[in-house]
Amino acid sequence: MELVIKNLCKTYSNGVKALDNLSLEISNGMFGLLGPNGAGKSSLMRTLATLQEADSGTMHLDDINILENPIELRKVLGYLPQEFGVYPKITAKELLDHLAILKGITNNKERIELVNFLLQKVNLYEKRNKSVKGFSGGMKQRIGIAQALIGNPKLIIVDEPTAGLDPGERNRFHNLLADVAEDVIIILSTHIVEDVRELCQNMAIMNQGRLICKGRPQHVIDELNDRVWQKLIERNELEDYSNQHMIISNKMVGGKPLIHVLSDIKPGVGFTRVPPTLEDVFFSKINITSTVI
Repeated sequence: MELVIKNLCKTYSNGVKALDNLSLEISNGMFGLLGPNGAGKSSLMRTLATLQEADSGTMHLDDINILENPIELRKVLGYLPQEFGVYPKITAKELLDHLAILKGITNNKERIELVNFLLQKVNLYEKRNKSVKGFSGGMKQRIGIAQALIGNPKLIIVDEPTAGLDPGERNRFHNLLADVAEDVIIILSTHIVEDVRELCQNMAIMNQGRLICKGRPQHVIDELNDRVWQKLIERNELEDYSNQHMIISNKMVGGKPLIHVLSDIKPGVGFTRVPPTLEDVFFSKINITSTVI
Protein backbone atom coordinates (compact mmCIF):
# COMPACT_ATOMS: atom_id res chain seq x y z
CA MET A 1 0.00 0.00 0.00
CA GLU A 2 1.11 3.56 -0.65
CA LEU A 3 -0.45 6.85 0.38
CA VAL A 4 0.48 9.78 -1.86
CA ILE A 5 -0.42 13.35 -0.89
CA LYS A 6 0.37 16.18 -3.30
CA ASN A 7 0.07 19.95 -2.86
CA LEU A 8 -2.65 19.73 -0.22
CA CYS A 9 -4.06 23.07 0.96
CA LYS A 10 -6.69 23.94 3.56
CA THR A 11 -7.61 27.39 4.88
CA TYR A 12 -10.36 27.78 7.46
CA SER A 13 -13.02 30.49 7.42
CA ASN A 14 -11.13 32.46 10.09
CA GLY A 15 -8.16 32.78 7.75
CA VAL A 16 -5.94 30.16 9.40
CA LYS A 17 -3.94 28.27 6.77
CA ALA A 18 -3.89 24.79 8.32
CA LEU A 19 -2.33 22.98 5.34
CA ASP A 20 0.07 24.89 3.10
CA ASN A 21 0.93 23.05 -0.14
CA LEU A 22 1.79 19.84 1.70
CA SER A 23 3.16 16.80 -0.17
CA LEU A 24 4.04 13.44 1.38
CA GLU A 25 4.43 9.75 0.45
CA ILE A 26 3.86 6.98 3.03
CA SER A 27 4.25 3.21 2.65
CA ASN A 28 3.37 0.24 4.88
CA GLY A 29 4.47 0.41 8.51
CA MET A 30 4.33 2.97 11.28
CA PHE A 31 4.73 6.59 10.19
CA GLY A 32 5.18 9.32 12.79
CA LEU A 33 3.86 12.83 12.25
CA LEU A 34 5.35 15.29 14.73
CA GLY A 35 4.51 18.90 15.32
CA PRO A 36 3.59 21.40 18.04
CA ASN A 37 -0.01 22.20 18.83
CA GLY A 38 -1.46 24.14 15.91
CA ALA A 39 1.03 22.71 13.38
CA GLY A 40 -1.74 21.30 11.19
CA LYS A 41 -1.44 17.63 12.18
CA SER A 42 -5.07 17.18 13.16
CA SER A 43 -6.20 19.09 10.06
CA LEU A 44 -4.25 16.65 7.91
CA MET A 45 -5.65 13.67 9.82
CA ARG A 46 -9.22 14.92 9.52
CA THR A 47 -8.77 15.54 5.81
CA LEU A 48 -7.30 12.06 5.31
CA ALA A 49 -10.19 10.58 7.29
CA THR A 50 -12.65 12.37 4.94
CA LEU A 51 -14.09 14.40 7.83
CA GLN A 52 -13.36 17.64 6.02
CA GLU A 53 -12.57 18.67 2.46
CA ALA A 54 -9.32 20.19 1.23
CA ASP A 55 -9.30 23.41 -0.80
CA SER A 56 -6.91 21.94 -3.37
CA GLY A 57 -4.41 19.15 -3.93
CA THR A 58 -4.74 15.38 -4.28
CA MET A 59 -4.63 12.32 -2.03
CA HIS A 60 -4.46 8.71 -3.27
CA LEU A 61 -4.34 5.43 -1.36
CA ASP A 62 -3.14 3.11 -4.11
CA ASP A 63 -5.86 3.54 -6.77
CA ILE A 64 -8.39 5.26 -4.47
CA ASN A 65 -8.79 8.98 -5.10
CA ILE A 66 -9.57 10.02 -1.54
CA LEU A 67 -10.94 13.49 -2.30
CA GLU A 68 -13.19 12.28 -5.12
CA ASN A 69 -14.22 8.92 -3.60
CA PRO A 70 -14.36 9.33 0.20
CA ILE A 71 -16.77 6.40 0.61
CA GLU A 72 -14.23 4.01 -0.97
CA LEU A 73 -11.55 5.25 1.42
CA ARG A 74 -13.81 4.77 4.44
CA LYS A 75 -14.19 1.09 3.55
CA VAL A 76 -10.47 0.54 4.22
CA LEU A 77 -9.96 3.15 6.94
CA GLY A 78 -9.46 2.73 10.67
CA TYR A 79 -9.56 5.97 12.67
CA LEU A 80 -8.85 6.74 16.31
CA PRO A 81 -9.41 10.48 16.88
CA GLN A 82 -7.77 12.49 19.62
CA GLU A 83 -11.01 12.44 21.61
CA PHE A 84 -12.57 8.99 21.32
CA GLY A 85 -16.08 9.41 22.70
CA VAL A 86 -18.09 6.44 23.93
CA TYR A 87 -21.75 5.89 24.65
CA PRO A 88 -22.39 6.42 28.40
CA LYS A 89 -24.09 3.08 29.12
CA ILE A 90 -22.62 0.42 26.87
CA THR A 91 -20.21 -2.44 27.40
CA ALA A 92 -17.02 -3.00 25.45
CA LYS A 93 -18.58 -5.95 23.68
CA GLU A 94 -21.74 -4.03 22.79
CA LEU A 95 -19.74 -1.06 21.53
CA LEU A 96 -17.62 -3.13 19.14
CA ASP A 97 -20.67 -5.09 17.99
CA HIS A 98 -22.53 -1.86 17.22
CA LEU A 99 -19.59 -0.36 15.32
CA ALA A 100 -19.09 -3.60 13.37
CA ILE A 101 -22.70 -3.39 12.19
CA LEU A 102 -22.13 0.22 11.11
CA LYS A 103 -19.09 -0.95 9.12
CA GLY A 104 -21.27 -3.42 7.24
CA ILE A 105 -20.56 -6.70 9.06
CA THR A 106 -24.12 -8.00 9.24
CA ASN A 107 -23.51 -11.74 9.65
CA ASN A 108 -24.14 -12.39 13.34
CA LYS A 109 -21.71 -15.31 13.75
CA GLU A 110 -18.95 -13.53 11.86
CA ARG A 111 -19.47 -10.40 13.95
CA ILE A 112 -19.36 -12.25 17.28
CA GLU A 113 -16.13 -13.98 16.30
CA LEU A 114 -14.61 -10.67 15.18
CA VAL A 115 -15.58 -8.83 18.37
CA ASN A 116 -14.16 -11.58 20.56
CA PHE A 117 -10.96 -11.67 18.51
CA LEU A 118 -10.49 -7.89 18.79
CA LEU A 119 -11.18 -7.88 22.53
CA GLN A 120 -8.53 -10.55 23.01
CA LYS A 121 -6.09 -8.70 20.76
CA VAL A 122 -6.31 -5.54 22.87
CA ASN A 123 -6.33 -7.54 26.12
CA LEU A 124 -9.84 -6.51 27.13
CA TYR A 125 -11.70 -9.79 26.74
CA GLU A 126 -12.05 -10.20 30.51
CA LYS A 127 -13.59 -6.71 30.63
CA ARG A 128 -15.97 -7.29 27.71
CA ASN A 129 -19.12 -6.94 29.84
CA LYS A 130 -17.92 -3.84 31.71
CA SER A 131 -19.17 -0.35 30.87
CA VAL A 132 -16.66 1.48 28.68
CA LYS A 133 -17.46 4.70 30.52
CA GLY A 134 -15.68 3.33 33.58
CA PHE A 135 -12.52 2.33 31.68
CA SER A 136 -9.19 4.01 32.38
CA GLY A 137 -7.69 6.28 29.73
CA GLY A 138 -5.43 3.50 28.48
CA MET A 139 -8.29 1.00 28.31
CA LYS A 140 -10.37 3.48 26.31
CA GLN A 141 -7.49 3.92 23.89
CA ARG A 142 -7.22 0.14 23.51
CA ILE A 143 -10.92 -0.18 22.77
CA GLY A 144 -10.40 2.71 20.34
CA ILE A 145 -7.74 0.73 18.49
CA ALA A 146 -10.01 -2.33 18.50
CA GLN A 147 -12.78 -0.40 16.73
CA ALA A 148 -10.22 1.03 14.28
CA LEU A 149 -9.27 -2.54 13.30
CA ILE A 150 -12.80 -3.55 12.33
CA GLY A 151 -13.04 -4.41 8.64
CA ASN A 152 -9.35 -5.19 8.00
CA PRO A 153 -8.34 -1.57 7.27
CA LYS A 154 -5.43 -0.74 4.97
CA LEU A 155 -4.92 2.74 6.47
CA ILE A 156 -5.12 3.42 10.22
CA ILE A 157 -4.95 6.95 11.60
CA VAL A 158 -4.31 7.56 15.29
CA ASP A 159 -4.34 11.17 16.50
CA GLU A 160 -2.48 11.97 19.75
CA PRO A 161 -3.12 8.44 21.12
CA THR A 162 -0.88 8.52 24.21
CA ALA A 163 -1.69 11.98 25.55
CA GLY A 164 -2.65 11.63 29.20
CA LEU A 165 -1.65 7.97 29.55
CA ASP A 166 0.53 6.80 32.43
CA PRO A 167 3.85 5.13 31.49
CA GLY A 168 2.50 1.59 31.85
CA GLU A 169 -0.54 2.21 29.65
CA ARG A 170 1.63 4.06 27.16
CA ASN A 171 3.96 1.07 26.83
CA ARG A 172 1.05 -1.34 26.38
CA PHE A 173 -0.41 0.94 23.72
CA HIS A 174 2.95 1.09 21.92
CA ASN A 175 3.18 -2.71 21.84
CA LEU A 176 -0.35 -2.94 20.45
CA LEU A 177 0.34 -0.44 17.67
CA ALA A 178 3.60 -2.17 16.72
CA ASP A 179 1.80 -5.51 16.57
CA VAL A 180 -0.71 -4.35 13.95
CA ALA A 181 1.63 -2.17 11.85
CA GLU A 182 3.29 -4.87 9.75
CA ASP A 183 0.81 -5.12 6.88
CA VAL A 184 -0.93 -1.73 6.92
CA ILE A 185 -0.13 1.96 6.95
CA ILE A 186 -0.44 3.44 10.43
CA ILE A 187 -0.09 7.21 10.76
CA LEU A 188 0.73 8.25 14.31
CA SER A 189 0.06 11.97 14.76
CA THR A 190 1.55 13.30 17.98
CA HIS A 191 3.53 16.04 19.69
CA ILE A 192 5.29 13.46 21.90
CA VAL A 193 8.75 12.92 20.42
CA GLU A 194 9.39 9.67 22.29
CA ASP A 195 6.40 8.00 20.64
CA VAL A 196 7.89 8.53 17.20
CA ARG A 197 11.43 7.59 18.21
CA GLU A 198 10.28 4.32 19.80
CA LEU A 199 7.72 3.22 17.22
CA CYS A 200 8.20 4.62 13.75
CA GLN A 201 10.35 3.56 10.80
CA ASN A 202 9.70 6.87 9.03
CA MET A 203 8.58 10.28 10.17
CA ALA A 204 7.89 13.88 9.25
CA ILE A 205 7.72 17.15 11.17
CA MET A 206 5.05 19.77 10.49
CA ASN A 207 4.91 23.40 11.53
CA GLN A 208 2.42 26.10 10.58
CA GLY A 209 0.79 23.87 7.98
CA ARG A 210 4.02 22.96 6.21
CA LEU A 211 6.21 19.89 6.04
CA ILE A 212 9.63 20.95 7.31
CA CYS A 213 11.45 17.63 7.75
CA LYS A 214 11.02 13.99 6.75
CA GLY A 215 13.03 10.77 6.81
CA ARG A 216 14.00 7.90 9.08
CA PRO A 217 14.32 9.00 12.73
CA GLN A 218 17.97 7.94 13.00
CA HIS A 219 18.86 9.61 9.71
CA VAL A 220 17.46 12.99 10.73
CA ILE A 221 19.19 12.66 14.10
CA ASP A 222 22.52 11.93 12.38
CA GLU A 223 22.26 15.24 10.52
CA LEU A 224 22.95 17.00 13.83
CA ASN A 225 26.02 14.95 14.74
CA ASP A 226 28.75 17.07 16.40
CA ARG A 227 26.51 20.17 16.34
CA VAL A 228 24.64 19.93 19.66
CA TRP A 229 26.18 21.40 22.82
CA GLN A 230 24.78 21.65 26.33
CA LYS A 231 25.44 23.72 29.43
CA LEU A 232 23.82 24.14 32.83
CA ILE A 233 23.31 27.84 33.49
CA GLU A 234 21.70 30.14 36.04
CA ARG A 235 18.11 31.16 35.43
CA ASN A 236 19.00 34.85 35.18
CA GLU A 237 21.50 34.04 32.40
CA LEU A 238 18.97 32.50 30.04
CA GLU A 239 18.09 35.71 28.20
CA ASP A 240 21.74 36.57 27.54
CA TYR A 241 22.47 33.08 26.22
CA SER A 242 19.38 33.24 24.03
CA ASN A 243 20.65 36.47 22.47
CA GLN A 244 24.11 35.01 21.83
CA HIS A 245 23.36 31.45 20.68
CA MET A 246 20.78 29.35 18.86
CA ILE A 247 19.19 27.62 21.83
CA ILE A 248 17.10 24.75 20.50
CA SER A 249 15.77 23.64 23.89
CA ASN A 250 16.08 24.15 27.59
CA LYS A 251 14.77 22.18 30.52
CA MET A 252 15.06 22.52 34.26
CA VAL A 253 17.57 20.27 36.02
CA GLY A 254 17.91 20.79 39.74
CA GLY A 255 16.21 24.17 39.45
CA LYS A 256 18.55 25.43 36.71
CA PRO A 257 18.11 25.57 32.92
CA LEU A 258 20.03 22.94 30.96
CA ILE A 259 20.32 24.46 27.50
CA HIS A 260 21.02 22.74 24.19
CA VAL A 261 22.69 24.96 21.61
CA LEU A 262 23.09 24.25 17.89
CA SER A 263 26.55 25.25 16.68
CA ASP A 264 29.25 23.99 14.30
CA ILE A 265 31.93 25.04 16.81
CA LYS A 266 32.12 25.09 20.60
CA PRO A 267 29.85 27.96 21.68
CA GLY A 268 31.96 28.94 24.68
CA VAL A 269 33.36 28.05 28.05
CA GLY A 270 31.51 25.33 29.94
CA PHE A 271 29.74 23.82 26.92
CA THR A 272 30.09 20.10 26.24
CA ARG A 273 29.22 18.33 23.00
CA VAL A 274 26.41 15.77 23.38
CA PRO A 275 24.92 13.16 21.01
CA PRO A 276 21.84 14.61 19.30
CA THR A 277 18.38 13.25 19.99
CA LEU A 278 15.12 13.35 18.06
CA GLU A 279 13.99 16.01 20.51
CA ASP A 280 16.94 18.15 19.40
CA VAL A 281 15.89 17.66 15.77
CA PHE A 282 12.29 18.55 16.59
CA PHE A 283 13.09 21.76 18.45
CA SER A 284 15.77 22.87 15.99
CA LYS A 285 13.39 22.49 13.03
CA ILE A 286 10.50 24.16 14.83
CA ASN A 287 12.59 27.07 16.09
CA ILE A 288 14.13 27.72 12.66
CA THR A 289 10.86 27.64 10.73
CA SER A 290 9.01 29.68 13.37
CA THR A 291 11.65 32.38 12.95
CA VAL A 292 11.57 32.31 9.14
CA ILE A 293 7.79 32.14 8.58
